[in-house]
Amino acid sequence: MTYHHTLISASQLRDVLSEAFVADCSHELSDPVAGAHDYASGHIPGAVHFHLDRDLSSSPGPHNGRHPLPDRDAFAALLRARGLRDGQQVIAYDRAQGPYAARLWWLLRWLGHERVAVLDGGWQAWIAAGGTSQAETPAPRPVGDFQARPALVGFVKVDDVLANLRHGQRLLVDARSPERYAGQGETLDPRAGHIPGAVCRFFRSNLHSDGRFKPVDALRAEWLAVLDKRKPHEVVNQCGSGVSACHNILALDHVGLGGSLLYPGSWSEWCADPERPMVSGTPIKDPAA
Repeated sequence: MTYHHTLISASQLRDVLSEAFVADCSHELSDPVAGAHDYASGHIPGAVHFHLDRDLSSSPGPHNGRHPLPDRDAFAALLRARGLRDGQQVIAYDRAQGPYAARLWWLLRWLGHERVAVLDGGWQAWIAAGGTSQAETPAPRPVGDFQARPALVGFVKVDDVLANLRHGQRLLVDARSPERYAGQGETLDPRAGHIPGAVCRFFRSNLHSDGRFKPVDALRAEWLAVLDKRKPHEVVNQCGSGVSACHNILALDHVGLGGSLLYPGSWSEWCADPERPMVSGTPIKDPAA
């Protein structure tokens, strides 16, 4: 079979569905149970659900952001328990224009698994293309033999981002909306604003209005303008909690600009320490206070 490494179309997925490991990553930050409910109401046949908080993240603490990376060995064991075979094609999708699917895509590449792609347009594209769905939870698969290998992607820690404020060797790209970047309408984190020096590239700018990615040539030109002569390995991607930033990394890889890094803690980790510098940041009032 032909393997896919960044994006796959609904028609291409239909051709490989019988052999692929399909992961439904549906989630809503404002309603953590919504993704499981959506999955239960209908999903791509054979798909297994992965929950952002429980499966694709470790437990958050007061200083490590809302969605810390899972333990590498524990995550590999979870994938085996869900039935992933070594070398198997993985297809991830969601119902929110791709950030949660991109998180799984990045995590698998972090475990050295190259054969993973995101369904272009997600669940909506699958249904629009006449794809079938099922509401029944598939029977558990036999335990797989997936093995983690050297990482294909890299990340930085908060101290690296702090050091970059001094030397400026890397470009920090913020995947949040322009409003949240500017410190307006923040509802997820206790402070509003952005990390000094970061530029805004909203992850949804990678997409057409139908949720599919823009053509490669157009998307590459947009990203080259964002990079402003920086090399991809000189770019660090962040967002609110290290999730939608993976969408930007996926876009960069898709247009041949692979090698950028992730800051997993992102704004939620950064703003947890009021001593760290911020731009346009204002405290968010606690409604319970």
